[in-house]
Amino acid sequence: MNSPAPRIPAPPGRTLLVGFGKLGRGLAPRLLADGGDVIVLRRSDDDLPAGVVGIRADLAAPLEERLPAVDALVVTLPPPGGVSGYRTALTHLADALPAVPARTLFVSSTGVFDGPTSAHPITEQDEPAPTSERARGLYDGERAAIELLSAVVVRPAGIYGPGRGFLLRQVRENAVVNHRRLTNRIHEHDLVRTLDLLLRMPEPPALVHAVDTAPAPLGEVVEYIARTLGVDAPRDDPTAGPTGQVHDGSLLQSLLGHLEYPTYVEGYAEMIAQAAHHVSPPE
Repeated sequence: MNSPAPRIPAPPGRTLLVGFGKLGRGLAPRLLADGGDVIVLRRSDDDLPAGVVGIRADLAAPLEERLPAVDALVVTLPPPGGVSGYRTALTHLADALPAVPARTLFVSSTGVFDGPTSAHPITEQDEPAPTSERARGLYDGERAAIELLSAVVVRPAGIYGPGRGFLLRQVRENAVVNHRRLTNRIHEHDLVRTLDLLLRMPEPPALVHAVDTAPAPLGEVVEYIARTLGVDAPRDDPTAGPTGQVHDGSLLQSLLGHLEYPTYVEGYAEMIAQAAHHVSPPE
């Protein structure tokens, strides 16, 4: 007799997405399909997918009206200006909520680790020591999200996928790049899966580094892309030294079980094939 498929936990009853870029647009249909309600807080009045309720507000200032009670919150705001930009926005958000949701996800970045290259792969146990204003702002945002909203922090590496073709453009334009820079990445589809899972898990980890299984020097990645495109690889910048970090994605892999795009090879091969055949990516 075949064993029954594992039961997928239900989504939160009502989820507020703060910011509605590509991650939000990927996550909302998953929650709606399983019976959840989705509300979006954003600064624009652009059209929303069917079933999504929009609230227009700018968290740079206190909100004039209270927000509805929600069971979960996902913050995917781009980094505001200044070191305290996230803290200001999150304070205004927390003040406008009637209660702290049972689950909050704050999407940060592995960019909080912007110091010298580490001698070992970085895990969730390593403490950031940010040096740039952007990295300090990200790290302060993480701490504010934890203090104000008891947030689970997700640190994705370089997000790529359909509509995120910056590196492909660099290769096609034969831009000069630092071949020795250590890089990590996560396909957008796997990042959305991660956020969906963390919303549904009864006891998620407090911090997850969202990276795939193949950190690699940038030169290795652009050379693969160039071979696949049939063009010359971008030239190396001889003035640039080794930079970047290697991040360990073991925790993420144990949570998801598998990645749909475990390395850059699967992800970029699909993107290049879709561009060649003018095939729109699936919803």
